[in-house]
Amino acid sequence: MTQHQLAKWSDADIIVYIGCGERGNEMTEVLEDFPKLIDPSSNLPLMNRTILIANTSNMPVAAREASIYTGITIAEYFRDMGYNVAVMADSTSRWAEALREISGRLEEMPAEEGYPAYLPSRLAEFYERAGYVKTLNDKEASVTIIGAVSPAGGDFSEPVTQNTKRFVSAFLGLDRKLAYSRHYPAINWLSSYSGYITQLEDWYKQNVAEDMIFLRGEMMKILQEESKLQETVKLVGEDVLPDQQRLILEIARLLKVGYLQQNAYHKEDTFVPLNKQYLMLKVIDNFYKLAKEAVKVGVPISVIKTSDLFYKIIKMKYEIPSDFGRSFDELMNDISEYFSNLIREYEGD
Repeated sequence: MTQHQLAKWSDADIIVYIGCGERGNEMTEVLEDFPKLIDPSSNLPLMNRTILIANTSNMPVAAREASIYTGITIAEYFRDMGYNVAVMADSTSRWAEALREISGRLEEMPAEEGYPAYLPSRLAEFYERAGYVKTLNDKEASVTIIGAVSPAGGDFSEPVTQNTKRFVSAFLGLDRKLAYSRHYPAINWLSSYSGYITQLEDWYKQNVAEDMIFLRGEMMKILQEESKLQETVKLVGEDVLPDQQRLILEIARLLKVGYLQQNAYHKEDTFVPLNKQYLMLKVIDNFYKLAKEAVKVGVPISVIKTSDLFYKIIKMKYEIPSDFGRSFDELMNDISEYFSNLIREYEGD
């Protein structure tokens, strides 16, 4: 589903999907689903700009190794023609397993977990073929690689995952617990990261808002603090925590359910413009700051938690359309007015 969404909403002109060692039914699913996905930029089936490299798990091991190189070579061909190409490689773990099997048959000296000693250099060579170029006819073009790693048992310390993280600057770590709790996309916000934040800071300032990166940092602090508090909650329960800390738990819930959780089948939530993402974060940040002031003057956390505004913020991603107009200003005003009255009431008491 994540790959479908990336393919559908990316700015790429061409999608190259490499099914490396995939099960046959999964490849069939891609063939059935992609024609049904409508490209929002052209209103035509997404399959019209998709190249599929089908390499099922029952094919020879040598074909599995070649599939990755075939896909990236095709991507470079279209890049040299002036197109922006996105490569979906699923999965590089099975490609690495093919390297291990071929290496074993060649009787090469095995390294960690039986993988060949040249595994890191092969991964580096693959990912370093991505990039932005100016073609010979002065067109701007690029290749973006999105590689899926499927470590056995979800062990991120195994060689393929660790070596991949050495060469890429963005990592989305899927979490089985989130998937079981039906939190989609099941991307863990603490294990995932991007190394492009500082590079993108100026772009965000010019195109979104001056404080976008700062606001993101503040929200990440809340999520990190909530993760630490959950350890205490498991031991002694939530009721023994002071209201300031219980507020952090509730704001983290707002972030997780109202912002990070996304419905790919909802017309408003399937794709959210950056400006709307920023304003959603701004609303949550404003609510947190005013709620903190309210807690200081003695407002119980239960009153804040049960307010209609709390649930209105959770639903704002569905109820406020992408061409939101003044909807967020009205929500901000409602929050300010609610807490002003609440603080005045408790200060009077």
